Amino acid sequence: MQKVDVPGSLTPDDRDRMAQVGIDLAMTTRCGSYLQLNQDVAHATCSETGIEVMSIADALERYPELEKNYWKVVQKDKDDVTKHVAAQKNPRGYVIIGRKGSKNILPIQACLYLGKEQIQHVHNIIIAEEDAELHIVSGCASARHVGRGGAHYGISEFYVGKNAKISFTMIHTWGEEIEVYPRSAALLSEGATFLSNYVCMQPVKKVQMYPTATLSGERSVARFSSIVIASPGSSMDLGSRAILAAKGASAELITRAITRGGTIISRGEIQGKVDGTRGHLECKGLILKDGLIHAIPEIHGEVVGTELSHEAAVGKIAQEEIEYLMARGLSEEEATATIIRGFLDVKIQGLPDALQKQIDAAIDAAESGF
Repeated sequence: MQKVDVPGSLTPDDRDRMAQVGIDLAMTTRCGSYLQLNQDVAHATCSETGIEVMSIADALERYPELEKNYWKVVQKDKDDVTKHVAAQKNPRGYVIIGRKGSKNILPIQACLYLGKEQIQHVHNIIIAEEDAELHIVSGCASARHVGRGGAHYGISEFYVGKNAKISFTMIHTWGEEIEVYPRSAALLSEGATFLSNYVCMQPVKKVQMYPTATLSGERSVARFSSIVIASPGSSMDLGSRAILAAKGASAELITRAITRGGTIISRGEIQGKVDGTRGHLECKGLILKDGLIHAIPEIHGEVVGTELSHEAAVGKIAQEEIEYLMARGLSEEEATATIIRGFLDVKIQGLPDALQKQIDAAIDAAESGF
């Protein structure tokens, strides 16, 4: 297994924060790694044949043709966040390329770590060429001491080639005063599969994100899964959009949201633009303490042959469920935790075991706060 040099400036607490979002600094369970501390690239490497991991600055210099994938599916003038990142003279972020037919069994990890009060900006490009398969876990976190003034602006562009597959699992552990603004989009070719998973179960000041997948190839598939908990003081405005623009394309958008006093706005949109397309949108919310869960599901059918559906539900834990478990020997606290664990237990179809275990570990780590 390939070793990487880890900066000696990392404290034990930094390492612990990275471990919470699935980063394996020893590389025992990873085939590739990108680590960025604030705006400094610590390392970018991959041992898997046919797969490249590099900084975006190196990639643009090494492969001039990459310019055609730079600010293509995410527009640089979309909003103030994209304009800020586009204005940077020295781009930061990573590029991951899976060459034709390549596949990684062990995931690639990408860690974006904020250790001081600043705006961390990144621009990432992920490409899976024809018949390639990429599995990536992106662990984003901040040091405990970072307070007001800390923010993360992240641009990610995904290109999924013919019969290719990308699974991208993003796990966030930010601080209570950090603002986070991911901006991402994916373009799917014929027979392509894109799995996007988002997990945020720790306090954060603000998250605002609305990734979009355009399914322009026939029989392409996109699945978005989000698992979020909003603590008091947290504001999370998030969701996903799928544009079904080719025959046989299908999409599924699933959200599990819990408020413990914070605000969650859960958006979702599926557009059925051509015949023979299918989509389903689902949001389930659980209110543990007075807060806000606002579900906004949207489906747009433009032709006769598209089939779209949505469902949304917000509520509390039923007392009879707690009493049922207590009658079988659990305490009230144990019964409540068991119900919440089941609510969050979303098994994602097509996700490798290593990434599913990473999601399960993040849920387990949050249970102590239930």
